[in-house]
Amino acid sequence: MNAQANADYFDSIYRQLDPFGYGTRWYEKRKRDILLATLPRQGFARGWELGCSNGEATCGLAARCERLLATDMSAAAVQQAKQRVGERSNVEIVQACHPQQWPEGSFDLIVLSEIGYYLAASELDELIAHLQQAITPEGLLVACHWKHPFEQAHQDGIAVHAGIARLLTLPLSYRYEDSDFLLEAWTAQPLSVAQHEGLR
Repeated sequence: MNAQANADYFDSIYRQLDPFGYGTRWYEKRKRDILLATLPRQGFARGWELGCSNGEATCGLAARCERLLATDMSAAAVQQAKQRVGERSNVEIVQACHPQQWPEGSFDLIVLSEIGYYLAASELDELIAHLQQAITPEGLLVACHWKHPFEQAHQDGIAVHAGIARLLTLPLSYRYEDSDFLLEAWTAQPLSVAQHEGLR
């Protein structure tokens, strides 16, 4: 699907509240908790969540970021996310289509979750190149994707992560994989949690 077809598809999906079960399925809560638990630092200065959907993960990320930008191509999803996030003053939620539209500034945390496979290969390559420029020298890029093929996907999550690893110049910091999803993170400063805490 092209960008407009993707936007139309997600707007139709988000006519329902929580169409993917992010707020009700244990699978989704567990995956979200794993993503948040693996972040090596307690706090980040400026985070960016691409594909924020209805804002379930946004709330958890907001607690870890002084400022958080959350974007989604679907106007309906953005509206649900704003309602979910409520009055949190450190969160900005914006409708945007990436890589065609791009925010200003840089980020020390970027979360790319469950959207890479909706992009054509050339769009994904362009997105990764932009992300490389948008991350701060000490920043962390986290990607998390469903591993299995499905009708709307240009490629599966494993291929998405292989593309990120191929184009990104940052070294892999950590990785979690189970039978259904893959989570990986890249950073130029891969200090462990113990090192951040001064324990070694």
